[in-house]
Amino acid sequence: MENSKDFEFQNMHRITLILFWTGLVVLCSLYVTIPLLPVFAEAYGLSASQAAWAGSIFSVFFAAGSLFVGAVSDRYGRKSVMMIGLVCFSFITFLVGLSNSYSSLLILRALQGAAAATFSPVALIYIGLMYPQARRVTTIGIISSGFLIAGIIGQLISSLIESIYNWHAVFLILSAVYFITTIVLVIVLPEDEFQQGNNDLLSIIKKFKIPFSQKRLILCNSIAIMILLSFVGMYTALGNYLHTTFEFNEQEIFAVRAAGILGMILSPFTGRFVQRFGIKKVLVSGLGCSIIGLLIMGLIQQLWLIIIMSILFVAGIAVVVPSMLALVGQLGGDEKGIAISVYTFILFIGASIGPILATLILKTGILTLPFIVFSCILAGGLIIATSIFSAEKKTSASQINSQSFDA
Repeated sequence: MENSKDFEFQNMHRITLILFWTGLVVLCSLYVTIPLLPVFAEAYGLSASQAAWAGSIFSVFFAAGSLFVGAVSDRYGRKSVMMIGLVCFSFITFLVGLSNSYSSLLILRALQGAAAATFSPVALIYIGLMYPQARRVTTIGIISSGFLIAGIIGQLISSLIESIYNWHAVFLILSAVYFITTIVLVIVLPEDEFQQGNNDLLSIIKKFKIPFSQKRLILCNSIAIMILLSFVGMYTALGNYLHTTFEFNEQEIFAVRAAGILGMILSPFTGRFVQRFGIKKVLVSGLGCSIIGLLIMGLIQQLWLIIIMSILFVAGIAVVVPSMLALVGQLGGDEKGIAISVYTFILFIGASIGPILATLILKTGILTLPFIVFSCILAGGLIIATSIFSAEKKTSASQINSQSFDA
């Protein structure tokens, strides 16, 4: 593997920027269908629940793809997997734009989700292997902020392009963006070394037991399903609440969602927070902020306070995501590829469940109930987070902080 000192001499800021950009635009495809669901429903004569599959099927196949790409990248190299995957992703996105039936759209969206999975988890593994130890958490924080910002930018891009042209143009334009981005990555990203040992299919499959055999990795994966579940679920419930209670239109709802970007500003600074306060305090504080934000949103129905608390909620999630990813990478040891892949799989399964759970809770007629339920779910995550460190007897939490989370 390339030595960290050698890697330091390269333009690390430029590499971080292109990884951030790629993560942002790739994850935009997860969210671009949200404003297009009414368009699909009208164009193909679908119900709202049927149209929603255009987004859900991407999430499911993205999660499934994330489960395997870590192991594949261990065998064939992180850069190679990302490049080949993004070429396929660009081409499939182009085909999505050409689809003329809903069945073909769903099939292509599934393939698109699987291809998209070759970047996000592999990029995180790449950072853990190639970046100097002192820069890893900060860089993961920057890349993670791109993943989260995509949830807002993806909807904005989709709405804008569809209003000017049509829904086909959304994917055609994005395919060009992905192809150009891939070329830049080929030029900018340094090669990583990888082992070509006896990593046959059977040995790779056997490695998947690792994340389920280590107690602390099991606890991390338990938290994983709660994070994006609450994030996506909160915004699903928030849109409904603002429209029903305050009669907000789509533009006004989007403005409130866009305010969440302010909370994401903290994500790149997570490494510094960890260096100063320790990973346990950062995780507990991040989860605590999100829980408080959700509770107040559920209990106090004042518009200005709801907006501020939504930003506080996002700020907490923005700190938790990179902290958890860095922790999982450390606990995974030599098999961090498998550990991060499984963690990412569970993370995005949570993203798929979030809107469904929020919709079911809203059927009770209590519009603020989802906020309270999600706060209780994250409270469970907070309890689990504290037990991650108390469960370790041989390696203290302070050792983890000093060895793996310097910013």
